[in-house]
Amino acid sequence: MIKVAVIGCGYWGPNLIRNLFEIKEAEVSYCCDLQASQLQSAKDRYPTLKITKDYKDILRDADIDAVVIATPADTHYGIAKEFLLAGKHVMVEKPLTFDLGQAEELVDISKKAGKILMVGHTFEYNPAVIKAREYIEKGELGKVYYLASRRVNLGIVRSDINALWNLAPHDISILIYLIGSMPEVVKAWGSAFIQDDIEDVVFLYLHFPGNITAHVQVSWLDPNKIRETVIVGSKKMIVYDDIDNDGKIKIYDKGVDKIEYNNFQSPVYADYQLRLRTGDLLIPKIDSYEPLKKECQHFIDCIRQNKIPLTDGENGLRVVKVLAAAQKSLKNNGTIVHIK
Repeated sequence: MIKVAVIGCGYWGPNLIRNLFEIKEAEVSYCCDLQASQLQSAKDRYPTLKITKDYKDILRDADIDAVVIATPADTHYGIAKEFLLAGKHVMVEKPLTFDLGQAEELVDISKKAGKILMVGHTFEYNPAVIKAREYIEKGELGKVYYLASRRVNLGIVRSDINALWNLAPHDISILIYLIGSMPEVVKAWGSAFIQDDIEDVVFLYLHFPGNITAHVQVSWLDPNKIRETVIVGSKKMIVYDDIDNDGKIKIYDKGVDKIEYNNFQSPVYADYQLRLRTGDLLIPKIDSYEPLKKECQHFIDCIRQNKIPLTDGENGLRVVKVLAAAQKSLKNNGTIVHIK
């Protein structure tokens, strides 16, 4: 049994606790939070839980094998570092850190300690996202031209973090996962309407190897809840809608074909013509499971089997690199920033 503690049981923590309790190879021993009401709520639902307001109680417990950190993002670095140095395996919710240097340090510490550092990029465990990547890898879409992603809603408005760092980690993680490479260039611009210097809406432009471009819109000031990614290829197109329970993935046999002609035709015509093509719409069957449950199971399995997680520290570092470059662009009026 892997003995686990959850630090932070506010908004996302209860979901982590619930899923970890359902994993037979895990024993959830501790829950930590600064709010007594949150702790009591967890204790009422899971009477065997030890509860504490001080995470150092968990740090001093030699029986704890691993911790899952779901605290505010600006505390991730300090807490994760202490537990890695104490010889505990660590899973951190997104983003790994706010600072690129701190993210690099955590990855280095985990390697030297021989402990797992995993980041909660849940959408890389999402069956619809996995299915979309399979279609791309099999060449069903042809050459991928561009991707467009929207993650907008009305609320939750944060005061400690802008929409870029709060919402875009999901989309950046998805894009890197689908394309299979890091973007080379990022450009970001946005606006702070409600609070000074905290952008409520942000637009990202990313350029990937192979002349693949991507556009991301994130906002917590939108009348509609939208969680959608469009992937346009030379042969087919995919729409991934995370809210559509009837068809999270739709594959459109649509495109523009170039019809070649012989050169002996009249010179007033081009050597080719463009033709719009519209074919079938396919809605494939998607496996039904909770991505967070799969993510938590993966964390426990990697500890037991000494495996590198799909969303390991390096994975989290890649997303932070893009976020840091985007933040730099955002604060410099949309200047293009190259990602090293």
